[in-house]
Amino acid sequence: MKFPLYIAKRYLFSGSKNTAINIITIIASVGIIVGTMALFVVMSVFSGLKDFSLSFTNDFDPDIKAFAKEGKTILITPQQEAEINTIEGIAHYSKIIEERALFTFNGKDQLSNIKGVDKNFHLVNQVEKTIFQGQWIEEDTEQVVVGYGISQKLSMGLFDLVNVFETFVPKPGKGTIDSPEGAFNRSVLVPVGFYFINEDLNQKYVFTNLSIVQELLDYQPNQISGIEFKLTPDADESEVMEKLEGVFKGAITLKNRTQLNESLYRMLNTENLILYLIFSLVIVVTLFTLIGAIIMIIIEKKSNLKTLLNLGAEVASLRKIFLLQGFLICIIGGIIGLILGIVVTLLQQKFGFIMINQSMPYPVRFTFANLFIVLLTISALGFFASWIASNRVNKKLFDN
Repeated sequence: MKFPLYIAKRYLFSGSKNTAINIITIIASVGIIVGTMALFVVMSVFSGLKDFSLSFTNDFDPDIKAFAKEGKTILITPQQEAEINTIEGIAHYSKIIEERALFTFNGKDQLSNIKGVDKNFHLVNQVEKTIFQGQWIEEDTEQVVVGYGISQKLSMGLFDLVNVFETFVPKPGKGTIDSPEGAFNRSVLVPVGFYFINEDLNQKYVFTNLSIVQELLDYQPNQISGIEFKLTPDADESEVMEKLEGVFKGAITLKNRTQLNESLYRMLNTENLILYLIFSLVIVVTLFTLIGAIIMIIIEKKSNLKTLLNLGAEVASLRKIFLLQGFLICIIGGIIGLILGIVVTLLQQKFGFIMINQSMPYPVRFTFANLFIVLLTISALGFFASWIASNRVNKKLFDN
């Protein structure tokens, strides 16, 4: 390997007597540098956008959420709550009830989710920080925090003493409905805050106290629809979920944050893969120029190769010369491109010189995973392109 590597480095740094070959090689090298830089920057931008997109759901979604395996509700006993408190890795948990409900205000209607939460909810989720007007609900009150989208559709304000904000849910049970009053449970609520996250989530929830929703749905005091858990930083998620299964004897279904947003994660991962393939294709197209340059160098050096062959060099060794030369061009170009890409990414991450709007810089995130993926991609594609070109060195080449 020392002999082919020595010759490959000589050919790489000495250049060619043919100006056209030098120009084609430079074009291929620049293409590799630019393609590598673009691939790394795009992956870093997408990593930033992914974090930005998931930050919205993180304000609503706990680390783990428990649902009823059968039916819509869970009956939780004091003994089960005591057992939950002994599980290592659980920092806080909150009992919740979610149900579809009809909301009315000043003659306008809106169908959304009412979510009853207990006093520990703010310890599990970060909804409070998304409130842009008003305040979070106080315990043992009929106060509610409403999504900005819902408030816009109902044209409602906070602490409105003239218009009544009401919610209706169907009464449980069977039989003939004699009147609207007999078909629905009704509750009068007091809006004290608006939250704002994104267009979808802003129209999804109305938050209120757990007891209000239990009364509205005719639930028992220990009847809930789910439990949300916040884990400690060093918690073993799978171990915690296993212990929770034991507490409820398999009567619940547990999902972590990724599973709660499975479709979103799938969409983001698919988009990331598509972008990776598109920019990898750009590098592949560039490498065709490199293949052409290597083949032209082989033809130019044909007489030198014949001399080496007569001196005892094997055809396989001569082939390795150009395999290594092409691979070195790719590696050097890839490293330069990565350095440029890292500089651009870190500058954007620190100074935000490219803006989405006047107040928000384009999100980017430097990760070693992206660095490794790009380096592996350029190495693999460069090796394959060099192998294709180096196969031009064979016995037939020296028979002519």
